[in-house]
Amino acid sequence: MEVTPLTTEQQLQTEPAPTVATGAPSSPQQAPSRSSRTLLLILLACGVLLAYGIYEGVTSRAKADTELRHSTTQLSVPTVAVATPTLQGGAQDVVIPGNMQAFIDTPIWARSSGYLKGWYVDIGAHVKAGQLLAIIESPETDQQLQQSREDLNTAQANQKLAQITADRYSDLYKTDSVSKQEVDNAVQDAAAKKATVSSAQANVRRVEQLVGYEKIYAPFEGVITQRNTDVGALIDAGTNTPGKELFHLSSTSTLRVYVAVPEVYQLAAQPGVTANLTLAAFPEKTFHGVVVRNAKAIDQASRTLLVEVDVKNPTGELLPGSYVSVHLNLPSKVQAMTVPVSALLFRAEGLQVAVVHNDRTQLEHVVMGRDFGETVELLSGIRKDDQVIVNPPDSIVSGQQVQISSSKKNVE
Repeated sequence: MEVTPLTTEQQLQTEPAPTVATGAPSSPQQAPSRSSRTLLLILLACGVLLAYGIYEGVTSRAKADTELRHSTTQLSVPTVAVATPTLQGGAQDVVIPGNMQAFIDTPIWARSSGYLKGWYVDIGAHVKAGQLLAIIESPETDQQLQQSREDLNTAQANQKLAQITADRYSDLYKTDSVSKQEVDNAVQDAAAKKATVSSAQANVRRVEQLVGYEKIYAPFEGVITQRNTDVGALIDAGTNTPGKELFHLSSTSTLRVYVAVPEVYQLAAQPGVTANLTLAAFPEKTFHGVVVRNAKAIDQASRTLLVEVDVKNPTGELLPGSYVSVHLNLPSKVQAMTVPVSALLFRAEGLQVAVVHNDRTQLEHVVMGRDFGETVELLSGIRKDDQVIVNPPDSIVSGQQVQISSSKKNVE
């Protein structure tokens, strides 16, 4: 069924008439006032929303700028790794490597030229002082000795004749048989002949010594450590090339041990102090030595004191050239800190380490004790609660701001 829409006039006729209160009559401006307040409220809300949006935009931008500046500052501050020093118990002795040497060590050269006729000792042989080691065959020297002796005989004969002539002229002068000049000539000729005899005797002794050098004797008691010749070898007395000596002789009944003692331990290396020695070849045995002397001066390059320790070796079990650990007793207990060797700064001002205080660096001068390889012992300059920078950059200075890495370790 089709419905026909109502016209405007019909709608007005069908709507009921508004009821008017019997009270006060209604104002004709009431409806416009309500619309104005609503519009004002809407505009006010839009303004508040706009202001809040502007505030949020400005605030977020300022916050982003602040965060950017903070992150930039954080990135500009270097990050360092630190380690806490370990307090070492005050050891009563210090262990220092040493070099063991023979008390007397000398090469034996030839003083006479020729060919080696024979040798009678080899390496490892223990020889006495004056023992025959080898013989050199030198025919030229032997002939020189024979010639010098014949020259001496001739000079002695000439001297004897001149002396007889001088005595005879002296007797004849008493009877005025010869002149004074002839007597003086005869006497001076006898004196000259006597000087010639003395010269010939000296020459004989010289050649006899050269002949004596054909036999090589041990100058002191010891052990033959090298033999660099053999039978038939040509011996040149003028050649002293290192490593070409006939023999090498070492006295091993007493050995010298040279030790470079750090400057801080010099009081433990005074003459008369007892030192204990240990060697890898004798892990369960300790040898006893005595500090006999020191250099009385600190080496400026290594800051060490050269010390000599003598140790008795009656059985010969200790060998020259051995690596030895020398234990020196300290005069007092020494408290020390151990830090990684990578924490050390070697500068013109001296040995330093960098520590962190309140996120700022501080360079401290330190005195190093023993070197353990990966770690070193510091006798002064730092405390046990200091944070020592590991692997500090070369450009680090005091007062520089740093941030500590999360990884922190103690030095074992």
